[in-house]
Amino acid sequence: MSGRSREEAGGITLLGSQGTKYPDNYAPEILETFVNKHQENDYFVKFNCPEFTSLCPITGQPDFATITLSFVPDIKMVESKSLKLYLFSFRNHGDFHEDCVNIIMKDLIHLMEPKYIEVWGKCIPRGGLSIDPYCNYGKPGTRWEQVAWDRMSRHDMYPEKVDNR
Repeated sequence: MSGRSREEAGGITLLGSQGTKYPDNYAPEILETFVNKHQENDYFVKFNCPEFTSLCPITGQPDFATITLSFVPDIKMVESKSLKLYLFSFRNHGDFHEDCVNIIMKDLIHLMEPKYIEVWGKCIPRGGLSIDPYCNYGKPGTRWEQVAWDRMSRHDMYPEKVDNR
């Protein structure tokens, strides 16, 4: 059997909709999920958003970044169109880079309850300085809790090649 049943698709309403409305400020309520059909497998899902923008909470100037998020799903997965709209909802939201990546991670933990998740912001320099915040989480009481600590404690803090800045 291929495809998804209505139950597996859950409350997905945005995918396929021609009347998409783009939120003009931070909107975690727009996030939607569907059932992971491969719960017996551990696997990574990775999303890249190279056009992330938010506002500096002090100056109101726009900040640009690539947001990369990877997660190991458990029962629920985030629907990609709702994730895109959610990330775009930061466009007029004022928060520091570090706050944005942590807010994104916490919203997705609340939404999906993943086994593991990490969010990394590759921010375009403003004033000659780039900021690349990273955060992660592993579900407590599982092997993923240790994976999160190992990944954080061994996180590569050296500059890497980034093509879009």
